[in-house]
Amino acid sequence: MNVIEAVTQRRAVKHFDPEHVMPESDFDQLMTAAILSPTSFNIQNWRFVAVKDKEARTQIQAAAWGQAQITEASELIIICADSKSWDKTPERYWQNAPKEVQDFMVPAIGDFYRDNKALQRDEAMRSAGIVAQTIMLTAKELGYDTCPMVGFDPEQVAKIINLPEDHVVCLFIVVGKALKPARPRGGQLPLNEVMFVDSFLSRSK
Repeated sequence: MNVIEAVTQRRAVKHFDPEHVMPESDFDQLMTAAILSPTSFNIQNWRFVAVKDKEARTQIQAAAWGQAQITEASELIIICADSKSWDKTPERYWQNAPKEVQDFMVPAIGDFYRDNKALQRDEAMRSAGIVAQTIMLTAKELGYDTCPMVGFDPEQVAKIINLPEDHVVCLFIVVGKALKPARPRGGQLPLNEVMFVDSFLSRSK
C-alpha cells in the first residue's frame, strides 16, 4: 500500500472485533514508526500510554461517554504530551548533531519556549496531531483500522493514567480489526473552498 492509498482508505472505524489480539511485533512496528514523527526543535514531546489493563479500559470508557471502541479495539493509545520537554535535558535532542549545530539549537530551544505557556501547550497539540496521523497511516499499512477520539473527560482520564502535572492529554487512538466498515464520508468540502493562494483575499481555482 502506498501513502496515497493509506490516506484514501483511512477512516474512523467505530466497531472493532473484541476478540482480535494484535501481535506484539505489529504493535512495536506501529510505535517505532510513530516516534519518527517530526517535532519542533526535535523535542519529541509526545508521550504514549498504551492501556492494556481491562479494568483501566473500562474506567476510561466510562470517562468517554461509554464509547464501545475503547474496550473493543485491540489497542488503546492515549497520546499525551510533556509541555516541559523543551526544558528537560534538551541537549539529548541534538546529541548526534555536529557541535556547531548543538551550540546553536540547544540554547534556541529555551529561548523559544521559556515563559510562554500558551506556546508550550500549542506545541503539544501540534506534535500530537502529527504523531496521531503517523499512527493511523502506519496502522492502515499494517492491515488495521483506527479511530481518533476526543470525546472524553480529560481530568478523569488524567487521574486514571496518573498523568504528571506538566503533561497534557491530547487525544486517543484505538487500533484493531474492523467488524463493520466506516460509514460513507459525510461530505468533503471542495478544495477551492478551503485553500487560498497567498492570502485569504484570493481563493484557489
